[in-house]
Formats: sequence, structure tokens, C-alpha cells
Amino acid sequence: MTNEWRRGEYVISTDKERLDLDVIHGFLTTSYWAEGIPLETVRRAIEHSFTFGVYQADQQIGFARLVTDYTTFAYLADVFILEPFRKQGLSKWLLAVIMEHPDLQGLRRWLLGTKDAHELYRQFGFTELWWPERFMEVLVPDIYKKK
Repeated sequence: MTNEWRRGEYVISTDKERLDLDVIHGFLTTSYWAEGIPLETVRRAIEHSFTFGVYQADQQIGFARLVTDYTTFAYLADVFILEPFRKQGLSKWLLAVIMEHPDLQGLRRWLLGTKDAHELYRQFGFTELWWPERFMEVLVPDIYKKK
């Protein structure tokens, strides 16, 4: 089921058909966390995620996606608002919509990674890991640059 929220001239939608893959890929390929990411990787990530697009009229201006089982866990990823649309509270609105979405209530754990937006995410209850010693990872930091 597709959901939609409106605020003035802006819309947030979960409709994947409305997503502009060129805008999303264009932003991600220059981001610090996904620099050089191939278009097909972005397409597959979207296909297997719960997505939220932010729009002004028909133009996509923001995005976020969740990797989730809708029951116990969600990983928030690829959150952005395009530069010309920042400083208008759109990222806060996007996060509020995501955190309050009815299909995501009762999750035991939410995770995300950020280099520079800690204060934004703290406003929505995110903190540093309670038990970092319990978490492990396999990280291939330059995977998109190797292709």
C-alpha cells in the first residue's frame, strides 16, 4: 500500500513507481557513503527496501530507504535532501514520517550510520550503540571504486 503525506508544496510518498532513479543515483554516487555506486546496485537496493521519496511537484528532491522486516528491525539508509532544498525542515519532516509510519511501530531496533548528522538523528531517539562490543561487521569500504 502506498502512503502519501503533504506539507505545503512538498509531498512524501512511499510509491516506488514515482522514484526518480537518476536523481537518487546522481546523489548517491557523489555521497561520502556510496561514492561511485553503480546504477544497478541502487536499483536493486530500492527494489528490496521500503522507500520514501520527497517531492516538490513532480521533481524528486529527497529520499530515504529502510532495510526492514517490518517486525523487529530497520536499518535507515541513503537519507538525503538535495542541496537547494535544505534548511527548510524537510529532513526532519521525512524522519518524523518514517519514525511514525504505522507499519514500523513496535520495532525493537533501528540502526543507521552517519558521519555528520548525529544531532539530526538524536532528535528522533537515535543514540550511539548501547553495546558496541556486541556488534560486528564486514566492511569493504571501496567496493564501488573496484569495479
